[in-house]
Amino acid sequence: MADSTLTAERTIEDYRSDERPTWCPGCGDFGVLNAIFNALRMVGHDPAGVVTVSGIGCSSRLPYFTSTYGFHSLHGRAMPIATGLKVARPDLKVLAVGGDGDAFAIGTGHTVHALRRNVDVCYVVMDNSVYGLTKGQTSPTSGLGFTTKTTPRGSVDQPLNPLLLAIAAGATFVARGFSANPKQLAELIRRGMEHKGFAIIDTYSPCPTFNKINTFKTYREEVQDVPVDHDVTDKAAALSLALVEDPRYIGVYYQVELATFEDGLEAQHSGSEADRERVISDLFRKYS
Repeated sequence: MADSTLTAERTIEDYRSDERPTWCPGCGDFGVLNAIFNALRMVGHDPAGVVTVSGIGCSSRLPYFTSTYGFHSLHGRAMPIATGLKVARPDLKVLAVGGDGDAFAIGTGHTVHALRRNVDVCYVVMDNSVYGLTKGQTSPTSGLGFTTKTTPRGSVDQPLNPLLLAIAAGATFVARGFSANPKQLAELIRRGMEHKGFAIIDTYSPCPTFNKINTFKTYREEVQDVPVDHDVTDKAAALSLALVEDPRYIGVYYQVELATFEDGLEAQHSGSEADRERVISDLFRKYS
């Protein structure tokens, strides 16, 4: 039976709310929001069949600007909410959004466990390498020597590599996008939403107000597409590619289809012994 939530006649306006974005002029999050609208249009789901979940931060205001169901949660807590939603209502498309601080600082523990569980959620991280909402402090992805109010003499912390973390922890779809490349970013989000399993898209989304280092100009000069001969099913190759810092590759790093967290729960609750063994075997392959 055809999915009644899908239609080929959706437009961007079907997913845009009456609320207008309140980001600073020139913020990279505008590009991410438009890419999400286009991805939703391409997927074609009824807005009532999609839930957008966020934590706290500039980028986490995004659910207000969409006509989907939305949940603006606590700082770093987008993943527990998204996981609970998907388990309770597996028929819904769950799209999580947030910033690098929300995903990789206060929310790191939740992010790692969602990654390893392979929950069927798409997580778009707007990575600007700074805390914007609280007026410009160092974030987990800020570079060495980055000067802010909290690091007036330059940061001495090694920046976290989101792609390495995601691949190593067990995500089954790992990509990087750039908000100034909206067509490619929309396609990455579409693929992430249609992927069965945990999809994470770390997105360069410059903050023109508080980060004068990681700018649109900088990224335009440094980004390149993932090499065409890269095998996205090869975890070792994906990890090696994630270690490359120059150039900054954008595109899909890793993608495999394996049993999800929900598959495991379903097999436990209503499946046969053979179903349970199949899911465990599939999950074993994930970490081998």
